[in-house]
Amino acid sequence: MADERFDVVVVGAGPAGAAAALTAARGGLKVALIERGEYPGAKNTFGGVLYRKQIEQLIPEFWKSAPLERTVVEQRLWLLAKESAVTVSYRDDRFNDPPNCWTGQRSKFDQWFAAQAEAAGAVPIYETAVTDAIIEDGRVVGVVTDRDDGELRANLVIIADGVNSLLGKRLRAHREWKPDQVSLAVKEVIALPREKIQDRFNLDKSEGCTIELVGETMGMAGLGFLYTNTDTLSLGVGVMVSDLKRLRVKPYEVLNGLKQHPMIQRLIEGGEVKEYAGHLIPEGGYTAMPSLSGDGWMICGDAAQMVNAVHREGTNLAVESGRLAGETAVAVHEREDFSSAGLQRYTDAVRKSIIHKDLKKYKGLHGLLSFPESEKLFGQLPQAVNDALFEFLSVDGEPKRDKQKQAFRKLEGVAGGRMDLVRMALKGWRAMNG
Repeated sequence: MADERFDVVVVGAGPAGAAAALTAARGGLKVALIERGEYPGAKNTFGGVLYRKQIEQLIPEFWKSAPLERTVVEQRLWLLAKESAVTVSYRDDRFNDPPNCWTGQRSKFDQWFAAQAEAAGAVPIYETAVTDAIIEDGRVVGVVTDRDDGELRANLVIIADGVNSLLGKRLRAHREWKPDQVSLAVKEVIALPREKIQDRFNLDKSEGCTIELVGETMGMAGLGFLYTNTDTLSLGVGVMVSDLKRLRVKPYEVLNGLKQHPMIQRLIEGGEVKEYAGHLIPEGGYTAMPSLSGDGWMICGDAAQMVNAVHREGTNLAVESGRLAGETAVAVHEREDFSSAGLQRYTDAVRKSIIHKDLKKYKGLHGLLSFPESEKLFGQLPQAVNDALFEFLSVDGEPKRDKQKQAFRKLEGVAGGRMDLVRMALKGWRAMNG
């Protein structure tokens, strides 16, 4: 391996890395795809949603061969209180044709996606950790691996090794993420017969449903999720590391609490836990994005904080960034310019893409994820909304005017008063609109 030279070394075989390797290999470049896991996806705990658009740009009609679970036709949002939930749902059969997104298991999908890069000519180097970069005259010219004689030299290195990117930190593309820039997610995969899933979630055949859960995270900033797979459910929760440290709570304690909620108990009853895993998720968004390129390198996906927490989009942004990095690699090889100035093309492409535009829109959201705002948003507010609706909908002989006043008092109590409630709403609106 020490004597072999590549045009591009891609570090990480997740969606960003596989997309970069596929694009660069199709462009005629000699590509090495390095993955520290036994196989792509082996170390990923994702059990969520895969969107069509970005993957389809690389592989038309990929859903005919990719290992997907269910086509999502319904998306629900639950505001959880101790014993109740306020639910919002949208269902549309138009999401069936063409599909908008699917539930999926990355342990399966990543292997398939990386195989497409291999078929295009990328050389797989798995069970291999990248420990350092090779830097000469200020430019990255390869990587050092944990294999014997494990140096790989290349004109370019594409960093796609996830949120805890060792190579990104080594190149000072970013420093260690702060506790309020990452969340720790834990997830269980719960086996349940296909027919029970379809019956409990009102689904037909291959149709799927997603449920996002707000509340019952012990007042910490975080979201839960419950997604339908073919014959399993993915149930999990992600909570800000800063809150876990502040309250000294273990994430599995939050997950166990969610499992005891009566609304969720009904849906998972009789299921058997098949997997349990944890994973860091980037939450810093727009303001935490590092420099995206430098002399001889580019950085993509989770390693560059490319996650839209509001719309739980990360995989599609990873694929988009990987494609743009691969296209840039092909372009700069034509000019043989691997300098920071030459690779500015990638940074510019990201800024013009949906990645930058969407993350910029929600750049103010991070302020709502910090204590004490987080305690109001994820703890007190869901409970207050549930209590307000209980008061408003209870028929107990009290006049409706009085019922309405009682309901609003529940909401005002979260903010501290009517004007404070208005200010809180305005702050949230501004955070969601850039």
